[in-house]
Amino acid sequence: MASQVEQRETEGKGSLYRMLWRWHFYAGLICIPFVIWLAVTGSIYLFRPQIDAWVDRDVAALQRKGEAASQQELVAAATAAVPGSTFAGIMLPEHPDQAARVVVSDKGARTRVYLHPDTAEILKTQDEGSTWDRWIFKLHGELMLGTPGSIMVELAASWAIVMILTGLYLWWPRNARGLAGVLYPRLGQGPKRFWRDLHAVVGVYVSALALFLLASGMPWALVWGNGFKMVREATGTAAITQDWTVGPVNEHAQHQAQAAGMLDHSAHGGATLDQVYTAAMAQKLAPPVILTPPTKSSNHWRAKSNAQNRPLQQEVVFDPMTGAEVSRDVFAKKHIIDQVVGVMIAAHEGQLFAPLNQVLGVLTALGLVTLCVSAFVMWRRRSPYGVLGAPPPIPDARIGWGLAVIIIVAGVALPVLGASLIVIAIVERGLLRHWPAARRWLGLPA
Repeated sequence: MASQVEQRETEGKGSLYRMLWRWHFYAGLICIPFVIWLAVTGSIYLFRPQIDAWVDRDVAALQRKGEAASQQELVAAATAAVPGSTFAGIMLPEHPDQAARVVVSDKGARTRVYLHPDTAEILKTQDEGSTWDRWIFKLHGELMLGTPGSIMVELAASWAIVMILTGLYLWWPRNARGLAGVLYPRLGQGPKRFWRDLHAVVGVYVSALALFLLASGMPWALVWGNGFKMVREATGTAAITQDWTVGPVNEHAQHQAQAAGMLDHSAHGGATLDQVYTAAMAQKLAPPVILTPPTKSSNHWRAKSNAQNRPLQQEVVFDPMTGAEVSRDVFAKKHIIDQVVGVMIAAHEGQLFAPLNQVLGVLTALGLVTLCVSAFVMWRRRSPYGVLGAPPPIPDARIGWGLAVIIIVAGVALPVLGASLIVIAIVERGLLRHWPAARRWLGLPA
């Protein structure tokens, strides 16, 4: 049952407008809690470089005590500190007074060992799977629920795209007189108009950035990301090694597989670790950089930049016998699709043109939270007692061919959205048909 206020507001509106208003309402109902969650966790992750520096502040500026220990001595001390472990990599320092960081692996469990660069004294150890950034990454992308959480986040992101696009259609000034209520809120005209204007005006200013954040997050999503990968494989455009993960990743199993391929480097006859380390340092790659040893599957040393500003990433491969450079993988040589996705991911993480990129990310997140709060306030102010308060349905409404095509295209482009639309249709036409009380509460025709 719709309120008289809603009925008056929809008088004179076209059927498309009224239908999209209803879609906008339900899209918001589905995704608002998730949008707030993603905005908060995403805002934290934007400042990963600053938070990393704060977390490692105790080992960032050490008192040097003399001649530096060899890299081989540092690796020996690190593996001894974690009994049963093997050498998995060494992080290149960003400045001379920083602690040495050696990564060791014990049956797939990776530990970062911090050592004094002169004495090889163990300063601290850190499980790489329990760092703050891994926690916030999983909270943001999968709600710490694995595959179910990843699908829930993808569903919410898909409906958030619907929410923003329908909101822009509803906002579009058709009979506006001036810019008040369109580009800036009207003040002093009561709380109802204030909340409506705040919602509309903030929405139009953050919509483009919000759509970009949602779209650039899709390559990580479980269903969309795997579908994207399949399309690339079918069209011959797939990368040999994709630079981003898709959905929840069993990092322990992945590291176990890598550990199984590690070789013993304690007494090989080729280039020493110190020789390769010196060659890698001379490359001046964008930090953070990890130097990894040869494995059974790839008998080369590799220095890889994992810079969040992905256009700066490079990987240099060194010959295990001579330490000479064998090949170099740079961003400019990647497929254009990987370059586009890489730039989008860098911007998504706030590092493409930091710090302005970080500021824009936070402002977008604050705008999305404002939209969610104002939507909730408007809903509760207008919702009649005892019903959901959805916009009134249109009697005998028919979807035109144009809108039908848009729905089909959206369902294919966003598979989780398409699947949810099918489920909603089945529930509405099946289960709810025999549940009058639920239909009344939802505002559906009896």
